[in-house]
Amino acid sequence: MLSTSLKPNGKWRLDESYSEEKGREPVTLRYDRLVLATGSQLIHPSIPGVVNIFDIDTLSTAVALDNHLHQLPRRAPSEGQYTAVVVGAGFTGIEIAAELGERIRAIAATDRSAETVRVVLVDRAKVVGPELGDAPRPYIESALSELKVETRLGRTVSSAGPDHVVLSDGERIPTATIVWTAGMSASPLTEQIPGERDRFGRLLVDEYLRVDGVPDVYAAGDTAAGLADDGHTTIQSCQHAQPIGKYAGHNVAADLIGSSLLKFTPDPYSNALDLGPAGALTTLGWDRAVESTGSEAKTTKQNINTKWIYPPVDSAAALLSQAGKFSNG
Repeated sequence: MLSTSLKPNGKWRLDESYSEEKGREPVTLRYDRLVLATGSQLIHPSIPGVVNIFDIDTLSTAVALDNHLHQLPRRAPSEGQYTAVVVGAGFTGIEIAAELGERIRAIAATDRSAETVRVVLVDRAKVVGPELGDAPRPYIESALSELKVETRLGRTVSSAGPDHVVLSDGERIPTATIVWTAGMSASPLTEQIPGERDRFGRLLVDEYLRVDGVPDVYAAGDTAAGLADDGHTTIQSCQHAQPIGKYAGHNVAADLIGSSLLKFTPDPYSNALDLGPAGALTTLGWDRAVESTGSEAKTTKQNINTKWIYPPVDSAAALLSQAGKFSNG
């Protein structure tokens, strides 16, 4: 069931939803409490001349990018046929840029063009990973250099065509592949709840994850701006989204039966960044002190992506065993 709007009617109500059983028939569901956990989405750019731009924000868009890459050998030969321009040198941009070179080279090899592959990482900031802090940057820069990822920092994309992009300094880069990773915003449904929002559109919540000023509505995951450890605000990642979901689920149920609510207390902040064939790195704390690199960090990142972020779905007993685990462990 997909919610398309939230409207007040004494209490709030869920309106204009659609179910597989009834098809596209509007229904109204009243509630006593609401948990809004509709996630976030990529902010799509408005760039003059853009014909096709890719992202990896969802499974379907990632598949579309992969399909596009595998079609490159069928295109008419051109200067930028095997050049990828990644816009946004944040967490996602660094990871996709680190992976693309090897992937495109394997595809280009079928066309005997592996030596023509280029990956160019563009960001308006003057450093890569500005939000990742200073400590891990030397490792990131070294990895990008090892992978022959070119950087264009302090610049933006001003226009684009079907076979090129033009940067804000006038540089024209021939390319058949533009990948956009710059900017996220919370679900637009947050705009229909009369609470204060942060610059990402997330609803500000109290220590129990209730929306400030709207106590019958809880926010979780990427729709919530909650208090993390050391006075910081939660970030839009599985690091905080998973435990927020557990706390919100517990608290809304406890609220309905008049039981005690639990204060949201996530584990100390940590991070894991994949650097493709160049390895990975993990950091600990909000100053992003480097904890591990190389194969050790790679194993941690792979475990996160393939095991730890997935709740059990095929066993009721296994699912219920998660009920008491409010940390990320």
